[in-house]
Amino acid sequence: MQTAAVEPSGAIDPSSPSSGPAEEILCAYEAYLDGFLAVTRRAEGRFLRRQWAEGQRDARERLTLYPAAIDRAVAALRGRLRAPAGADDAEFKTRFQALVARRPDAEVAATFFNSVVRRVLGTRGVDARTEFTADGVDVQAAEGEPLHRALAADGVNAALFVELFRATGLLDAFADAEADAAACADAAREQLGEEAEGVGAVEALPFLFYRNKAAYVVARLRLRSGEVRPLVVPLEHRPEGVRPDAVLTDRDEVHRVFSFARSYFHAHTARPRDTVAFLRTLMPVKPVHELYTAIGHNRHGKTALYRELMEHLTDPAARFERAEGVRGLVMIVFTLPGYAVVFKVIRDVFGAPKEVEREQVMEKYRLVFARDRVGRLADAQEFEHLQFPRDRFDPDLLEELLNGARSSVIEEGDRIVIRHLYTERRLRPLDLYLRESPPPAAEAAVVEYGNAIRDLACANIFPGDLLLKNFGVSRHGRVIFYDYDELALLTDVRFRALPRARNDDEEMSAVPFFWVDEQDVFPVQWLPFLVPAGPLRDTASGGELSRVMLALMSVAAEAGPATLVFDEIDAGVGGQTARAVGEELRTLAAGRQVICITHLPQIAAFAET
Repeated sequence: MQTAAVEPSGAIDPSSPSSGPAEEILCAYEAYLDGFLAVTRRAEGRFLRRQWAEGQRDARERLTLYPAAIDRAVAALRGRLRAPAGADDAEFKTRFQALVARRPDAEVAATFFNSVVRRVLGTRGVDARTEFTADGVDVQAAEGEPLHRALAADGVNAALFVELFRATGLLDAFADAEADAAACADAAREQLGEEAEGVGAVEALPFLFYRNKAAYVVARLRLRSGEVRPLVVPLEHRPEGVRPDAVLTDRDEVHRVFSFARSYFHAHTARPRDTVAFLRTLMPVKPVHELYTAIGHNRHGKTALYRELMEHLTDPAARFERAEGVRGLVMIVFTLPGYAVVFKVIRDVFGAPKEVEREQVMEKYRLVFARDRVGRLADAQEFEHLQFPRDRFDPDLLEELLNGARSSVIEEGDRIVIRHLYTERRLRPLDLYLRESPPPAAEAAVVEYGNAIRDLACANIFPGDLLLKNFGVSRHGRVIFYDYDELALLTDVRFRALPRARNDDEEMSAVPFFWVDEQDVFPVQWLPFLVPAGPLRDTASGGELSRVMLALMSVAAEAGPATLVFDEIDAGVGGQTARAVGEELRTLAAGRQVICITHLPQIAAFAET
């Protein structure tokens, strides 16, 4: 697939006598963009060569490019920028506007400009004279070719998918393109029903969206009526070749692909604004800031989030208030009713039994930012020096912020300055969700809770604090973890059996009678504290907890105990699933003793005794 090129900027030479700060910032941005696109370009080769570990390294490398580029630009311009004395825009801002106005990535370039200028000038709050504010840069869009490629269609059929696969440039790598195209067409027709016959064209983005081990074809079906439906085809590169993994035509399914709880895509496009506009036709209710973030422009996503927040605050009735649920021991969490974001400020003093320190908490958030979030960790954006009118805070919340987070929150006249906070997508806390949901939805959420822990384990992540209040439920029913102060790499955790008391004194002791290291975990203690007594606990204990432990132990086998016990691991499974559980247990038993209580021959067959 081809990628649209960036419009030439005029070959600016920052060392030229006619060049000024605006030209230097643009050159710094273009150097950053070159690096960003170079790393992004590697994704196709990683996919074709099945270099999954190298792809993960590329993802981490790309995250470091923006802050490094800002540091270099700030060092070069320090002491050379001055805010204007009057109310007019600074000359360097006006000049930068002229330089980037016709670029297809002008809005991202303007965010880069803001990052540099704010650092150099030490801006607090917003200074409209020196940075691009609510309306952003004045884009003068040039007439040009549409970003997408259109393929004529007469309904949905195999030939249409063959052409779609051919457009990826990967057709030769497919294991069986003809058969897969036919299967995809069958799946799409089944999902679309009568609408399938009304498809008159497919409009596909001319690049793939790479993430982890998958590449996604992103397109839309245009009906003859003028309506559009999403079409996303995840591709996997298996040992036998590239194969489609699914066909997605449902908006909710596409939303999950572009979830805020997943890592950023590597999509080689120099036209981010047009890309986001296309994606909005597939997901019209998804916030713009999440789409920019999803394609790797997370810093501009942060800018868009701030502007959305300011727009929401134009409502004179909008007030920040405490978030529902149990108050955090580490964070003060608040919301803005009607706005799907939560705000988290680190407390000055943490409540017992928390023993972490502020820098450790921030390091956990940096860890999450850099790792594969596997659809189970909420993306967090970090903000500094935000200013809001004092009257936009509920009095009780403001009192808590000023008393409990004075290192981060200060008063300046009628303004409240928040020196540091995190934002995350607002979710319904799992403990509240279970209380208010009917039994079928609550039981499904408990199973999803187990799935979330298992998925995180497979990504070598242990949540640490597994209490229900630290997990949330998305509008699609997906359980996501969002409280990171005790998060750890699973391989750093030691799972232990609970020692038996040797006498009555030890049995009745209010404190442990045995040594407990900081990284020790006792799974046998989990269930009574995690899930309320009653049918929901029965759901969790009926094999679900044991299967979660299987995932945890499988990933942490190096650090696990010598003997592992799994009780009721066969509850609710059978057939091929039971066989897969048995195979995993046999693998886990290499070098250690595994005791499994099971009633299924598919599992027992893998045991030695």
